[in-house]
Amino acid sequence: PGQPYKGGNFCAFLPDNKEGLKTAKLLKKAFERGLTFQIKSCNGEERVTWGFIPHKTSWDGGKARNGYPDAQYLHEVSTVL
Repeated sequence: PGQPYKGGNFCAFLPDNKEGLKTAKLLKKAFERGLTFQIKSCNGEERVTWGFIPHKTSWDGGKARNGYPDAQYLHEVSTVL
């Protein structure tokens, strides 16, 4: 608290289907409650980072690279939310 920090650019992807839209609404609520991001110290500098809610940040690469395909993602993120 009271310390300066750097922001960032964040982008995540959801499928355009019923489950994806439901998840988007839950993610919006999480964002409004301040649960999407956190501030961490990285190399002596405070930075905004993703919080504990998993996000898909790539269209490909699979689960190992925070991308699709990942058949369990919507279930996992719904559980966290």
